[in-house]
Amino acid sequence: MAQRLHLVFGGELVSPTKNAFKDVKAIHIVGMFPDYASAYTAWKAEAQRTVDDAHVRYFIAHLHRLRDEEQPASATEELGA
Repeated sequence: MAQRLHLVFGGELVSPTKNAFKDVKAIHIVGMFPDYASAYTAWKAEAQRTVDDAHVRYFIAHLHRLRDEEQPASATEELGA
């Protein structure tokens, strides 16, 4: 079975109505998780911890969707970059 990696991250947004971070260097990386359930648990904990700050938002990135193992590697991947 293929791994389904998920990244949980978040931080302060420019505006509560946008998904642009105020300072990209200050993004809080919560961690990488092997499945959606554990990523969701981590996301929920951070979201609840920061619930009083409307400018702070956390996200789950489905990293497994970024790479399709059936497709040939890109030129960059072939170079090992």
